[in-house]
Amino acid sequence: MTTSIDVLPMLLTEVEVVSAERLSPTFVRLSLGGAELADFGVDGPRHDQRIKLIFPDPVTGGITSVENPDESRMATRLDQPTEERGHMRTYTIRDVRGSGADTTIVVDIVLHSDGDEVGPGSNWAASATTGDRIVMLAPRAGFPYGGIEFTAPAGADLLMVADETAVPAVCTVLEQLPPTATGAVFMEVPTAADFRDVRGPSGVTVTWLARGDSPPGQRLHDEVVAHPGTPGAIVEVAPDEVDPDLWETPSYSSSGEEIARARAVGHEFDGLYARIAGESKVVTGLRRHLVNELHIDRSRVAFMGYWRRGVAMKS
Repeated sequence: MTTSIDVLPMLLTEVEVVSAERLSPTFVRLSLGGAELADFGVDGPRHDQRIKLIFPDPVTGGITSVENPDESRMATRLDQPTEERGHMRTYTIRDVRGSGADTTIVVDIVLHSDGDEVGPGSNWAASATTGDRIVMLAPRAGFPYGGIEFTAPAGADLLMVADETAVPAVCTVLEQLPPTATGAVFMEVPTAADFRDVRGPSGVTVTWLARGDSPPGQRLHDEVVAHPGTPGAIVEVAPDEVDPDLWETPSYSSSGEEIARARAVGHEFDGLYARIAGESKVVTGLRRHLVNELHIDRSRVAFMGYWRRGVAMKS
């Protein structure tokens, strides 16, 4: 139980694994609960709301302290030694269940395949069991928190693209769309055993792609450029052209560029809204295809590099 958590405009609290379910070879679903989650809240639709988990020390099992937190400590967190701050990773809220002190937050975590570099999140989640404890940073009701990137205009023709790291976010958004929504979703996962039934509007087609022996993201790229709504050529991206921190939404760019407002009505793709998330090189190639080749307005796209192959993520 925390003592002075109210000094922060967000929840920083220990939570407990209420249940752990292996969904498929690649995904485990964890339900996380704690009395402090009674104060959890989002102002408006939750969409793809993000939270952060701070994992126990892999050697000692020690939990990052949440006693007497303050905003200055959080602002300088990445300057602290790893053994003090812990490894932090970002996840989409897959579901929220219960209410009050019985509130649980559900997250789906990717378990990396044999041969992949296993990060702290995957390593912890693979063996997580009921009663295990972890630290969560999440929205507190009544305070701005950010972390929602899905901002599709009403009536937009949707294009959502994800590798396994972004599958939980896209599935969560799908389940919250209005029944009149239209568009296409492409999701690439390691094997067909990772395909999931997901609820969504009848006007949104969902295509699952099993990667198999193909390079990560290749099937996604090929399917999107062959999609009737976004035809074009395959775009090659050199390794030194990839920004590992690529993050661009209709209102923000990691490059610092200002995002211009939408052009006048009349362009072929004025009705499209795209959300592309996954490995940074793959996202970069699709960004070039949609923005540079098809000239889709940058104010109608969200491109998010969730990870970069061979590069350890900070948070």
